[in-house]
Amino acid sequence: MVAQYGYYSGIWPPNRCSYPAGKCKAGSSELEPYIAAHNMILAHATATEIYRKKYQEKQGGKIGIVLHIYWYEPLRDIPADRVAAQRALGFIAAWFMDPIMFGEYPPEMQQIVGLRLPTFSAEDKRKLANKLDFIGINHYSTLYAKDCLLTPCNYHDDLLKDTFTHGTGEKDGVLIGKPTAMPTFYVVPNSMEKTIMYFKDRYNNTPMYITENGYAQPSSKNIEDMLNDVNRLEYMQGYLTSLASAIRNGADVRGYFHWSLIDNFEWTYGYTISFGLYHVDRRTMQRTPKRSAKWFQHFLKNESGFFLA
Repeated sequence: MVAQYGYYSGIWPPNRCSYPAGKCKAGSSELEPYIAAHNMILAHATATEIYRKKYQEKQGGKIGIVLHIYWYEPLRDIPADRVAAQRALGFIAAWFMDPIMFGEYPPEMQQIVGLRLPTFSAEDKRKLANKLDFIGINHYSTLYAKDCLLTPCNYHDDLLKDTFTHGTGEKDGVLIGKPTAMPTFYVVPNSMEKTIMYFKDRYNNTPMYITENGYAQPSSKNIEDMLNDVNRLEYMQGYLTSLASAIRNGADVRGYFHWSLIDNFEWTYGYTISFGLYHVDRRTMQRTPKRSAKWFQHFLKNESGFFLA
């Protein structure tokens, strides 16, 4: 997300980009995202090596990395769009994971980006060999992927132009799932299992944690509207059911973290959208459990009668 929004589209600090990806005072959208990502990957490798050598034996802790992942479905049932969907995943998930797990950038990127991709030295690869203990996955939503290699098209700002893929939530005028208050966050529960299985199959079933998953609710001054968050409850049921299916199919998932415990200041959206299980009154700071919080309590205790009915 830092490489994408900070150095490609430039909509987040340090606001670096170049036309047509964005309108910034300085930057290169063709080079800087890859340099930024490269340095983040090397920072991970360095931190991992330090932790392994100095702290892990004493503390008994685990070290990993967290990635924000959309799932992508082919827009059309044609080979080009199926390849485009895989290419999109290569440019967001494998971009960081392949170097850490295999010591090289993914083939999907090497074939297109070529010499603009930084290279890993022998020392870099030695550090990367420390790998990680777990993969953290932030997953909320799914988009359609349309191939742009054969037919030029517009690009969704969640994808680099080099992906040659257009991401969209709409097909023939129909949305891919129920919309939420966050643009491009649609409710597509089965994508949870597909995302997990992608990581399972590509990275030898390395232990995984769902480090973020949640529903964007439009903020309202009507507290009853905020507390009776049935849409969030349905979202959680669907995604947790999909997560359970992945576990039954052999995925080594160790935990699930809902985003978020309380309504918070959400990036550039501020308080206009709410992800929390608890409503927060901004005047008094009183926290009130929403319907979803009560449901989640019953779910975690494995108590009967926690479904919508």
